[in-house]
Amino acid sequence: MLTQMSSRQSGMVLAVLAAFGFSFKAIFVKLAYQVAPVDAVTLLSLRMMFSLPLFVITGYAYLRSGPALGWKDWLLLVFLGLTGYYGASILDFMGLQYISAGLERVILFTYPTITILIGLLFLNKPLSVRLSIALALCYAGVSLVFISDSQVSEDSAAPWIGAGLVFASAVSYAAYNAFSEVSISKLGAARFSVLALVISIAAAQLHFLAVNPVSDLVQPLPVYGYCAAMALFSTVMPIFFQSGAIQRIGAGRTVLVGMLGPVMTIFFSWLILAEPMTWAQLCGTALVLAGIYQVRRS
Repeated sequence: MLTQMSSRQSGMVLAVLAAFGFSFKAIFVKLAYQVAPVDAVTLLSLRMMFSLPLFVITGYAYLRSGPALGWKDWLLLVFLGLTGYYGASILDFMGLQYISAGLERVILFTYPTITILIGLLFLNKPLSVRLSIALALCYAGVSLVFISDSQVSEDSAAPWIGAGLVFASAVSYAAYNAFSEVSISKLGAARFSVLALVISIAAAQLHFLAVNPVSDLVQPLPVYGYCAAMALFSTVMPIFFQSGAIQRIGAGRTVLVGMLGPVMTIFFSWLILAEPMTWAQLCGTALVLAGIYQVRRS
């Protein structure tokens, strides 16, 4: 079907599919939590185990190509692997134990503004008026969604704990984005992604073995199903869809299409998880998306 479309049309389709896949990650996590009392570390370990063979099969050729890596390259890769697919994921999974999937996605989507703040603090980048407006819009939107969620929460502390963990996840992912350019420029996007993921998978398994008995990997069949679906439909496939979209329509348009993600998560969390959908939540999401749009225009 994609071969019959123009490059721009197929790129837009791939970008929408990537946004759809990424938006469903929180849904799969919440569904797994409903099935059994599985903890975040075990859930991440299972997700990574299902992801590994898929990435090795698709990325093996990239591992054998490219320049040799020095110890500084490996140190940077380890840092990026720990902050990206591992650090951001474990904090996100822990946060989803306390807050709704909709609030989680809105908070996570502020990572471009956090990337900018990292640039301001550590990379000597200037702060423009447009970026100041973007920051104000994003955090006003997050505050509005947070207030809406906290009003319906039975535990007054839960929204604060969950939002703090997910915000830490966004900070971790922003650090990954801010400092990954050096590795990508040397290794190429595909080889970098595979190596960073392998490091993240190793970190997730070591974390699991350090705090949980191996017997915790024995879970009800639906938990395995949700983790496998998360690995395939919300990890491996969206990453390749996104790469294909960037190749066809560019990173800027791909990111703009990706702004559908929070809206999709809110809709499907209402449809599948029966989470409340309020006007405050929708307005807050709109403010965050407006802020991200300002970031991408700057």
